[in-house]
Amino acid sequence: MTRLLLRVAVFLGSSAIGLLVAGWLVPGVSLSVWGFVAAVVIFTLAQAILSPLFVKMATRYAAAFLGGIGLVSTFAALLLASLLSHGLSIRGVGSWIAATVVVWLVTAAATVVLPKLVLKDTQPAS
Repeated sequence: MTRLLLRVAVFLGSSAIGLLVAGWLVPGVSLSVWGFVAAVVIFTLAQAILSPLFVKMATRYAAAFLGGIGLVSTFAALLLASLLSHGLSIRGVGSWIAATVVVWLVTAAATVVLPKLVLKDTQPAS
């Protein structure tokens, strides 16, 4: 149970970091303080649901596209988060492309780094 909660925290944290970095770096991306939490939760849920679905579809119908699945699911999750919350707004095609790439890169890196930071203190001493 603890491991599951840590995984959820890592996914939420990496989503929050990714959206914050995109809001900071990409012109045309804006985040509202009050809707940010909702945007993070919607983005994280959409990623968790859509990624395996897109991987399954690509494996079945177009295996050559497996490498781009992360970008596709990130775009779809950003779209859902922007449509279903007032916490994320993206304006312009260039901003959509840049935000997708930035959020994808940052969440991928954070998903690797955050568990090492979180689990570092929970390992038993030898």
